[in-house]
Amino acid sequence: MSTNVDICPKERDLRIRTPSDLGALIRDRRTKLDLDQKALADMIGVSRQWLVAVEKGKPRAEIGLVLRALAALGISLDTDVTSKSKPNTGPAPVDIDSIVAAARGKRP
Repeated sequence: MSTNVDICPKERDLRIRTPSDLGALIRDRRTKLDLDQKALADMIGVSRQWLVAVEKGKPRAEIGLVLRALAALGISLDTDVTSKSKPNTGPAPVDIDSIVAAARGKRP
């Protein structure tokens, strides 16, 4: 069973940075859809206690079940790459020959 309800543009711009943020989103959407925790838990196929823990920001909640909860609430996830620079892979390689040549007064 899938519930596809339009989300207003303001809600689409939410930044989820922590498990607590994700739990708050789930709780907020559930209440806006007038679902109690038991009803949503039944839709997802989990216990009410699991849903309570997720809404409180459980950091080790199973991702598959969280995605199932989001789908049941009509929430989709989109990606947004915030940095266009290369990831930091450590220090640049050292050219030891240039260092030795410079110390001897020679040009590389």
